[in-house]
Amino acid sequence: VNGCDSSPVVFLEGIFVLPSFRQRGVAKQLIAAVQRWGTNKGCREMASDTSPENTISQKVHQALGFEETERVIFYRKRC
Repeated sequence: VNGCDSSPVVFLEGIFVLPSFRQRGVAKQLIAAVQRWGTNKGCREMASDTSPENTISQKVHQALGFEETERVIFYRKRC
């Protein structure tokens, strides 16, 4: 996974908390549960991503203990 030093890595594809449950530690509890699961599977790192424009997600990631490792541009070509 980009920015990680080990393998396997737990990859958090997405997280969503209903607005009425935000600011109550729900995301923190979900991340802790995923991290425990990954640790039990032999993972030493957890990764995630978000778009450069999604500043709210960036702040949430940072508040949950994630650190930015790099910015990537993705490409595609239709066949």
